[in-house]
Amino acid sequence: MDTQCKIHTLDNGIRIVHREVGHTKVAHCGFVLDIGSRDEKPHQLGIAHFWEHMAFKGTNKRKAYHIINRLEAVGGELNAYTTKEQICFYASLLDKHYEKAVELLADITFDSVFPENQIERERNVILEEMAMYRDSPEDALQDEFDAVVFRNHPLGYNILGTSESVGSFHRQDFQAFIQENIDTSRIVFSSVGNLPFGKVLKIASKYLDQVPAASSKPCRQSFESYHPHQIKLTHTAQQAYCALGRPTYHRSHPKKLPFFMLNNILGGPGMNSRLNLSLREKHGWVYSVESNYHPFSDTGLFAIYFATERKHFERSIALVMKQLKLLKVQALGKMQLHSAKEQLFGQLAMAEENNLNFMLMMGKSILDSSEVESLEVIFENIRKITASDLMEVANEMLNEDDLSIFRYLPG
Repeated sequence: MDTQCKIHTLDNGIRIVHREVGHTKVAHCGFVLDIGSRDEKPHQLGIAHFWEHMAFKGTNKRKAYHIINRLEAVGGELNAYTTKEQICFYASLLDKHYEKAVELLADITFDSVFPENQIERERNVILEEMAMYRDSPEDALQDEFDAVVFRNHPLGYNILGTSESVGSFHRQDFQAFIQENIDTSRIVFSSVGNLPFGKVLKIASKYLDQVPAASSKPCRQSFESYHPHQIKLTHTAQQAYCALGRPTYHRSHPKKLPFFMLNNILGGPGMNSRLNLSLREKHGWVYSVESNYHPFSDTGLFAIYFATERKHFERSIALVMKQLKLLKVQALGKMQLHSAKEQLFGQLAMAEENNLNFMLMMGKSILDSSEVESLEVIFENIRKITASDLMEVANEMLNEDDLSIFRYLPG
């Protein structure tokens, strides 16, 4: 447990986590709710993301303009996001205005009224957002690949929903979704700033003690049956796009960290990743190539993405497969393993320096495991990883026959 992170649980079950940091005048805070798009029923597709939008459109205290202006007027920022498993409402601002942020975030999170006229207006905004994504091959690629891997499962559905579902929602639909899914024991208020924990707790309690306790029984459909698929679609852009991957370890799996490290070696953010060195630096066939590992509560997604000219497309896939095979059959040497660990140490340490990202990470960590691991503990666990550990997860997860491939080609 990171001893710099202080945690308190209110009587209604909401957990407050704060990390006091010096040498900054900016505070970051937000609510992370254990509710996401995978919790939607078939007739609710897209409603979690729509709720994220509607939270800014009116409460019992405020109209939309007053919500927007509340923090903007003091130079702050108010934002939100929706993922497959979480919704987050958060803010960044000068710490002297910290209470304004807590009060406003509590208001939009727990007291939205979903005005019908605003629903109609925001419906059009989301439909435009969907059209924008469809016009972007990179974004469409990732959404389509989710559907390929998690076929006919809520994890495979687009977070934005469909035009039909988004066009059908009214106030009672949002109220029903919230009532079905809200659980105060699965809500975390996360905070980072140059404020003592006692002050944060006093302010947060002032606005959160009055939130009534609520419980719901999570009924997330577990993902169990995977079969690799090869799908080919066409688009109007010039480049050919590829996504390939498979389901993998969930976020509490003991092999999560070795696989995270393996993914970093393969196609992480470093320019020295094996895929970047092969496809870009050696052959010049791609501008960028990346591999991602996203763990969920019961499964995970491993995916590689790249775009290239049509004439280089199949050869680029062959190069990717070659790199996957090398990780299965060639153990990292002592110096290679040391360098891979040092690179990961640096990346994680720099990520922790970003206070906004750390605030969001803290909230998610409390939801996932009820604690925030310190960098020292994470580093120690990385140090224990051996070359054999990496080969073991490579042989479990990187078999070519188990990978789904999505080809998005110019038509």
